[in-house]
Amino acid sequence: MEIIFDPPKPQPGTQQGLGGDGSAPDPVIDVTEANFMAEVIQASQQIPVVIDFWATWCGPCKQLTPVLEKVVRGAGGRVRLAKIDIDKNQRLVAMLAQQGLRVQSVPTVVAVVQGQLVPLFQGALPESQVRQVIEQVVQMAGGTMPTEDLMTAAKAAGAEGRHDEAAEILRAVLAEQPENAEAIGLLGRALIALGQSEEAAALVANLPANVESHAEVQGVKAALEVAEKGREAEAQLSSLQARLAADSEDHAARFDYAVALNAIGHREEAAEQLLQIMRRKKGWNDDAARLQLLKFFEAWGLSDDVTVAARRRLSTLLFS
Repeated sequence: MEIIFDPPKPQPGTQQGLGGDGSAPDPVIDVTEANFMAEVIQASQQIPVVIDFWATWCGPCKQLTPVLEKVVRGAGGRVRLAKIDIDKNQRLVAMLAQQGLRVQSVPTVVAVVQGQLVPLFQGALPESQVRQVIEQVVQMAGGTMPTEDLMTAAKAAGAEGRHDEAAEILRAVLAEQPENAEAIGLLGRALIALGQSEEAAALVANLPANVESHAEVQGVKAALEVAEKGREAEAQLSSLQARLAADSEDHAARFDYAVALNAIGHREEAAEQLLQIMRRKKGWNDDAARLQLLKFFEAWGLSDDVTVAARRRLSTLLFS
């Protein structure tokens, strides 16, 4: 739908869409009836414009608007945000309703791309989903979102346990940059978390040497290896506990017990079991406990909280 609008002309000498010092353009602007034509319709011929219909009394608006502002400002000038207070701009809202754009609830978010209206969504969304929507708007206009923004969104989604969202974002990155090693690694971890280990294994197979050597890719391979060993050991969990109860110096049983604990998500306890082996018999089985612990670190991620804590304990043990 094309919006046809003939608003009053803005006052001479006004400069819309500029920063506070009048020099740097700000992609986030407040729009009224007076500047709607210039800042939305005309501007959309050059750059897609996202419109945020909001109200001061609207709770979800207070959650969504700052997220929209953050994402748009981080998009590197590829999109702009026009904020319309529906209470202060009732005549504008009514005029738009006559053209088929009916704002029945707030927040309502739409886009205008080259004068064409594109409905987006209603209600508040998490930042990762907002980024995906804004990316789609940018792509409609023939542009792309900065990879850095997409990677940040993917990491945030993964950290919050929204692995399906992270995977979707990372696939978009890899569509543009198929040898982005960090994106491959993060996607592999997301797939493992989603129970799609076979797809993760296929993702990291047969990669170029420069990509395969990246820490994130190696981490995925380690995670897959640890998971496979863990599935084998998990079936023996009860018998391993019984062996340790009978003989606390059965280091082979403790080693397998650590692998099984990691498989069921008890990572801190798994690390402790391997550290116990190192305390009880230094260098046991060609230093297998230390090497397995390092494999855990790689699989968990070097910045993971459990990794960081266990690495400190390992350092204390090795250098005390």
